[in-house]
Amino acid sequence: MRTSDTRSFSAGVKEELIRLPLGKSCCMLSEISALTQTSGHLSFRGGGWISVSYRLDNAGTARRLFQLLKMRLGAAPKLHFVQTSQLGGRRSCVLTLGTDDTRALLNALHMAEEDENGQLHLKHTVPRHPMTRQCCRRAFLRGAFLGAGTMTNPEKGYHFEWKADDRLADTLEKLLEKCELPYHSYLRKGQRIIYLKDAQQISDMLAIMGAGSSVLDMENIRINKQLRAAATRAANCDEHNSEKMLDAGQKQAEAIRRISLARGLFTLPPALREVARLRVENPDMSLQELGEMMDPPVGKSGVNHRLRRLMEIAQQVEKEYGKGGEEG
Repeated sequence: MRTSDTRSFSAGVKEELIRLPLGKSCCMLSEISALTQTSGHLSFRGGGWISVSYRLDNAGTARRLFQLLKMRLGAAPKLHFVQTSQLGGRRSCVLTLGTDDTRALLNALHMAEEDENGQLHLKHTVPRHPMTRQCCRRAFLRGAFLGAGTMTNPEKGYHFEWKADDRLADTLEKLLEKCELPYHSYLRKGQRIIYLKDAQQISDMLAIMGAGSSVLDMENIRINKQLRAAATRAANCDEHNSEKMLDAGQKQAEAIRRISLARGLFTLPPALREVARLRVENPDMSLQELGEMMDPPVGKSGVNHRLRRLMEIAQQVEKEYGKGGEEG
């Protein structure tokens, strides 16, 4: 997966999940269970008519749910589209199950049972499908993300969340605890928000759901961010060091001028006299550059040693004559 500037990272993750194989029968039912909780609506009418409809903003998720219902339950959902007046007139996909398919779904999800007369009795308003296997728990988390999840582009920050009612939130929290993933939650407009903020935890969640390519993309983004941060720190350090070098060069040149005024540079040994002259003429040069200009060339440590000696002489001059350098 490669996310472009015009498509969110979250949408790219969902596209990858949508393309995954449907999996085993138990996993298909777990994913259906999650999508039923995030996007399903149960309706009753007279004469024993019942129906479950799913409203989904993502056409790819609707297509995957259609396939899951068909393959796992033998259902034949009807598809139609509705246009919303909000959010710029976004078009949503609606999948609707007829009475027989709804009965099969409710039975499979342990939401209802039939008596000896074939009458359906609703026991629970949310799925009670057990998820004892790790693969089923992964499938449920995947379905919940497709139906009610989103994440921030890692370039901007790390945030992964599900919007859930209390019952779905309780299920998600139990699954996250089984996965040993620390989570946070809070209320937003009457909904529970279950979220992850740590980059590694989000990467682990993507892997759990089966979004392997998205994991690699996120890791690449993390590495590039770290490299950019390191480069910025190095540039700031170089700038700081350059400022320190220029400041040191100016101080050394000023000290040499004090020596010249008080004693004259001719009083210095030839080696010190040469580096003194070069430093006064080139206060912004590095130690290496100064050393290369000397005859014969001198290494950085040699230049540094001579400049330190000049600074010591300047301190002696200051003690003898004062900071101005001239005898009063």
